[in-house]
Amino acid sequence: MSAPAPITAEDIRSTLATNTFGRQIHVRQQLGSTNSEAMSLAQAGALDGTVVVAESQSAGRGRHARSWFSPPGSNVYCSIIVRGIGSGLSLSEWLSWVPLTSALAVAEAVQCVAALPLSLKWPNDLLLHERKVGGILCESSLAPAAGPVVVIGIGLNVNVPQEAFPEELRPIATSLIEAVHRPTDRNRLIAQLLLELEQSLDELRARGPARLLRAYTTRCVTLGRRVRVSLGNGQELLGTAEAIGVDGGLQVRPRSPSPGAQPPGLIDIRAADVIHLGE
Repeated sequence: MSAPAPITAEDIRSTLATNTFGRQIHVRQQLGSTNSEAMSLAQAGALDGTVVVAESQSAGRGRHARSWFSPPGSNVYCSIIVRGIGSGLSLSEWLSWVPLTSALAVAEAVQCVAALPLSLKWPNDLLLHERKVGGILCESSLAPAAGPVVVIGIGLNVNVPQEAFPEELRPIATSLIEAVHRPTDRNRLIAQLLLELEQSLDELRARGPARLLRAYTTRCVTLGRRVRVSLGNGQELLGTAEAIGVDGGLQVRPRSPSPGAQPPGLIDIRAADVIHLGE
């Protein structure tokens, strides 16, 4: 099997069809974190849609400061600077929906390029056959002088073989190559990802989340599952995930305290670790 082609700005642009995203692309062989680099560029005035891509990360991270496995030359590690929220949403609605919209856009890009139907675990994990294949980390800067800025970080396991994962990750993580059995062109995938993301965020700004909510719900395998929600401070909630709210939160019905008791009301979860327990 041939080695995956390297990522270059020129090869990304060769199939890029966006209006704004990717006008400026910074490709690095190694960074500590693409999100950190993108946020530094944003604070220095980088344009909306500026993209940072790395072949490897020495300090890649996911949600809740977890480390992100970032071997060189195999996967996609990129961050996109997004400025402004449009006129139809509040800042809180925008910040709630950007991570979910981003996860949906990545799933649709993978479907287009690799013909793989990824599923979503609320809020923004990407799954392939119940194992994690990617994730989104959104970080914001709300300095009044510059207006709101969101950096959307995307980590996607593309061409790394299963045996290359650390032993502790092999049961829970996977890569696109394990399903398609051939390398995926990462340059084309990034170009498609930028297009899907730009179009989805433009729709969120212009028309709100109604259609995006339906599309996200279709892919979300958290719904209908028994879940354990870690709320922080050692508190946990056991229940069934029933719906995604209009604000992007997960609506969970707690487990009944006793058989035959009146079902408890739904609880809205907006920021928490959610673990799938079963169907």
